[in-house]
Amino acid sequence: MSELPLRDRYLALIDEIVETTLKGKISSVEQVYQMLLKGITSGTGEVFELALSDRLNAIQSQVDNEKDELKKAKATRSLRAIKTIQSQWERWQEQNKATEAIASAVKEITTADADERLAIFLRVTDPNHKNPLNLAQLQQLSKALQQFAQANSDLQEFSEGITRGLTSWQRLQDNLLSWMYQQNQGSLGFGGVPGELGPWASWGKQVNSELPQRLFRTLAMEESIIQFAEQQRGVTLRDWVEMAIILQYLQRGLVNWFDQQAYDVKAGPKLSISTFLTFAVIWSQLASGFGSIGTVYCDACSQIMFQILRTFAQRPYFPFYGGIFASFSGTYLRDALDYLDEPLQKVEGTQEKARILTLLGYSQRALGQYQRALDFHQQALEIARYAGDRPCEIANLNHLSRTYVQEQNYAEAINYSQRALILSRQAGDAYGGQSQRTGEANALVNLGYSEVMQAQELENLEPETYEAAINYLEQGLKLSEKLGDIQSKALCFSSLGIAYLVVGQHQAAIKYLEDGFKTAQVSGDLYLQGRNLAYLAEAYYHLQNAEKTVYTGCLGMYLLEQIASIEWRQPAGLLTILQGQIGIEDFQNLLQQHRPKIIAVIGVDGYDHIPKLLQEYKQDI
Repeated sequence: MSELPLRDRYLALIDEIVETTLKGKISSVEQVYQMLLKGITSGTGEVFELALSDRLNAIQSQVDNEKDELKKAKATRSLRAIKTIQSQWERWQEQNKATEAIASAVKEITTADADERLAIFLRVTDPNHKNPLNLAQLQQLSKALQQFAQANSDLQEFSEGITRGLTSWQRLQDNLLSWMYQQNQGSLGFGGVPGELGPWASWGKQVNSELPQRLFRTLAMEESIIQFAEQQRGVTLRDWVEMAIILQYLQRGLVNWFDQQAYDVKAGPKLSISTFLTFAVIWSQLASGFGSIGTVYCDACSQIMFQILRTFAQRPYFPFYGGIFASFSGTYLRDALDYLDEPLQKVEGTQEKARILTLLGYSQRALGQYQRALDFHQQALEIARYAGDRPCEIANLNHLSRTYVQEQNYAEAINYSQRALILSRQAGDAYGGQSQRTGEANALVNLGYSEVMQAQELENLEPETYEAAINYLEQGLKLSEKLGDIQSKALCFSSLGIAYLVVGQHQAAIKYLEDGFKTAQVSGDLYLQGRNLAYLAEAYYHLQNAEKTVYTGCLGMYLLEQIASIEWRQPAGLLTILQGQIGIEDFQNLLQQHRPKIIAVIGVDGYDHIPKLLQEYKQDI
């Protein structure tokens, strides 16, 4: 039997088990399993499955069509035997899954052309597989590749790179979170003074290899990752594979830990989101830098970036409505999501792509790039509709509405918010339950907000117009509170505050804007925090409260400028007017008076940066 072609050999094995069963020589399913165990070669499961399927279909057809009773009875017994083989084959698959996966991976890597092996290695180790390789299995893969390797070959480098990467990760794993306790700031994240305490500097001290050490140093100093990659012309496959394994397991380790803090709305999902985006951006920037060296490493970096984004897009806390400017936003990330734009163009329309485009659109709106935001959301809308991703489709209708408000195209803003509202209510619980209701809450807010802004532009002073619009906003707030959706709740408070500011009810505006700021702090959305503070400054200015105008205006201006949002100029303009009215000395006294409170939010460096921003604004006037 061993000399037959593989498929014929497996057909013969199946026939032998069936015949032996019919003759009564097999009395238990365990015997069937043992025959399969001896007869199937590791790494050839697909061939056996095809052979089994052929025999099953042939015998099922015989049972269905045979007229002769004796032959039909034998075929029926054969069918029972085949189904026993099928159940034991499923058992064999389950127990040999890891062995099969490793054997299949080794076969794919070793038989591929040398310039394709890295891409295949990253594909077979993709964490998005149903049963991804664990650490022990990855080490087994390394040993298996070693058996095929010749001295100084690329397979040798693969094997050594995997082993070194896993060794480095095991060292890092024990100190994965030690940097958090060294900071003594009571906050988590990658922010801080470059080169001092922080994750990159901490991890850099714990690895022994030169390439990851240099990368961690680059990240710790907030230097250009692209330039770092451009300088690695002598990088070996061994070094690259080691670096890739270290970075991937750091990202997964952080996400796993943050996910376990889900009970803490200030830490869990917010920091998981930030981690996914931070590492995706790092890989995108590495791809850009390695692109000047050659396509293999460039494509490999992009491949890892897409794997991260794909994992992220499938998480239940994927932020359809913002929250992207959170704790990992060091200055090297100010508008780093732009780096995800170009490589995403190469990906076909998928559900994951639609979700990432949604994030890109939100980030571009925060930066003031409204046309780019509209382009991203339109692309995402079309892909989501084609993919049947209803929550994503509704989210992009809502984002288009919000962006058109920024463009002062209120008719289109109302149009898209109405479409979002209708779609979310039509769908009900059929698509995504809570996500659907979140879409409805945001649609109500956007509709009310758009109508308030349109009424203001048309100078419509009829109270009924504003009452109807504010009613939509209040409905949205009630629904978001019922759902416990922090991000939507922050947006509702903010929108209600701005609406009351527009109609001249400044005390009511202050209440909602303050609630909006506090809620945005919990959600980690720096853009909403900055906007709420900017509008709070306007409300206090109208009430002639110079002290609070200075405090809220300065904080809002700083936070918006830190994420490169052009909206920082709004509070800067207001503060400049106030400074002219009360005099520079009184203005400085008020700023000094609030120094402790401001430092508590943005630190000493942030406080010292405020006068520089005001000076920059005046110079640009």
